[in-house]
Amino acid sequence: MIGSFRNFSKSKFAGVLVFIMIIPFVFWGMGGMFSSGNTNNIAKINDTNISTEDFLNHVNTLEISPDYIRKNLDKNVIEELLSTLITTEILNLEVESFNISLSENSLLKKIKNNKSFLDENGIFQRVKYEKFLLENNISAPVYENRLRNSETQKNLYDYIGSGIITPKFLAKKFYQEQNRKIELEFINLNSFYLQKDQITQSEIDQFLNENEDTLKVDYIDFSYAKINPKNLIGVEEYNQAFFDSIDQIEIDISNEVDFNNIVQKFDIESTSISNFKYSENADEIEKKIFDLRENSFDIIETENEYILYKINQINQRSPDIKDEETKNEILELIFQQKRFDYNKDLLSKIKNKNFSDIDFSKMHNENFETITLDSIKDVDKFDLNSIKLLYSLPEKSFALIYENDNIYLAKIRKFISVQFNSNKYKDIMNEQKTNTKQRLLKSYDELLNDKYKVTLNKKTIERVKNYFQ
Repeated sequence: MIGSFRNFSKSKFAGVLVFIMIIPFVFWGMGGMFSSGNTNNIAKINDTNISTEDFLNHVNTLEISPDYIRKNLDKNVIEELLSTLITTEILNLEVESFNISLSENSLLKKIKNNKSFLDENGIFQRVKYEKFLLENNISAPVYENRLRNSETQKNLYDYIGSGIITPKFLAKKFYQEQNRKIELEFINLNSFYLQKDQITQSEIDQFLNENEDTLKVDYIDFSYAKINPKNLIGVEEYNQAFFDSIDQIEIDISNEVDFNNIVQKFDIESTSISNFKYSENADEIEKKIFDLRENSFDIIETENEYILYKINQINQRSPDIKDEETKNEILELIFQQKRFDYNKDLLSKIKNKNFSDIDFSKMHNENFETITLDSIKDVDKFDLNSIKLLYSLPEKSFALIYENDNIYLAKIRKFISVQFNSNKYKDIMNEQKTNTKQRLLKSYDELLNDKYKVTLNKKTIERVKNYFQ
C-alpha cells in the first residue's frame, strides 16, 4: 500500500519507469569506458559481435531497474541477462539463415486480430492499441519489432518441427502404454518410522553432539522503531514531507549516524529486545528483523509502515532442550533423519534386488491398500509425477512414492491391457506428434550448441558490473 503511494510521490521508487530513458544517456556520457573497438563488445557469436549498446538496449527492453541489478550483481544477474540476449541473437541468426520473415501485412493482421485491441463487436480499435502502448511505456515501433521477432521465432520452431508424421502402429502402441491399467499394492510407511515419542534422551544427546556446530542458535539484541506519518510528521497522510523524512533517515544510516541519535532527532519511540530467538509465535516485525540480522542497520518497508532497526549483538548458543519449542524442533530433525535413513536403506535394497515379495508381505499391516489405476492420467490417489514413475516400471516392481508428507512403498502387481480406441486416433496422433516435436527441438538445441561458438569478453562484463556497483 505504501509502495503505491510512494510511486507517485518519490522518483526514487519509480526507477523502473525512468530507467528506459535514463540509462542510454548515462552510458553515452561515460567517456572512454566503452570506447569503440573490441572493448565495446561484450560477447561474440561466431563472427557476430554483441556490443555493450546491444546489451543495454536488451536490459532497457526488459524494463529492469538498475537498483535491482545492483543488488543482484553477486547472483550473476549480468550473466543471466547476457545469456538471454545471446539466446535471442542465436535465434535471430537462425531465422535469417532460413530466410524466415513476416510481411508488414501479416504483422498488421496480427495486431488487428489481438483480442486486447478489439471492441465488443470484434472490431479493431486504434485507441485501445495506443492505450496499451502508453500503459506499458512502449512505442509502436518497439512493440511491433518485438512482435515480429516473436512471430518469426515461432515460425522457426514450426519450420523445424514441420513434416512430423507418426506411424499408426506407434500411435497405437503409445495409446496402449498410456491407457493400460495397473493393479497396485501399496503400504503407508509412516508406521514403520521411529516416532518422536519413541526417541530416547540418549538419542537426543547423540544427535546434539554429532551436530553441535550446525545446531547452534542465534540470539540477537536489537532496537527498532515503527515509523508512520502520524508519529513522524503528525499527520495521517503519506505525503512528500513524510517521504523526505524517510529519505533523510536513509541518508543518516548510510552516514552511520547512531540509531539512538536518529530516533531522538525525529522524536520517535523505540523498542529494545534482548536475547531474541526466532519463534513462529513471535511478533511478525521482530521475526522479520531476525531474518535480516546480517544487515545490522537499516530501514525496511512493511505493509503499513516503515521499520528502523539496529542489531546490537548476535550470540550463537547451543539449543536449549529445556525450552519446549526448541526440544520439539530437535525431535523433528531426528525424526526426519531417521525417516531419511530408513527410506535410503529401503531404496538401496530395491535397487540391488535385495527386496522380495516375501519382504513386502511381511510389512502388510492395517495401512496396506490395493487400487487399480485407470491410465497414466489417473491422479485420484497419487500425483502425476508418481503415476508416470509407476508407468515407467515393469510388472512386479517396487517403488517409493512421495505424496504430500506421506511416503508409500508400492508394488506393481500387474498391467491390464486395453483395446485401441480408434475414435481417439486424431487426439492420439496430435499428442504423439507434440512429444516427437519436443524431442526434435531438444536435438535442434544441441545442434545449435555445436553450430555457434559463443565468446564472452570478461573485461567488458566486469566494466559493466563496476558501473552498477
